[in-house]
Amino acid sequence: MGRQEEIPVYQVTNRVYVAAGWEEAFEERFRRRAGRIERNPGFVRMEVLRPEAEGLPYLVQSVWQSKEAFDAWVGSEDFRAAHADPLPPEAFAGSSEMERHSVVVSAD
Repeated sequence: MGRQEEIPVYQVTNRVYVAAGWEEAFEERFRRRAGRIERNPGFVRMEVLRPEAEGLPYLVQSVWQSKEAFDAWVGSEDFRAAHADPLPPEAFAGSSEMERHSVVVSAD
């Protein structure tokens, strides 16, 4: 039987198309990011998913306790610092797409 606990209610996914040859630089930015997102109230977890097939985007997923917690992160100094000094435009193979979802069901 599953655990009964309060589930996070808000998930944000960025689909990022990284150009060939820029994958390691893209991944390294997340490895070095100095924990900026983790210290924000309402943050639950973040994952960066590498695509297994050519032409698919990386997925950068963050889970929050609420939409308001995510919106506060986007408006924070930590957010501005985490997104400073971006990779050059040629590092990307298209525009990124952000999706926001409310969690309906979650299982561990």
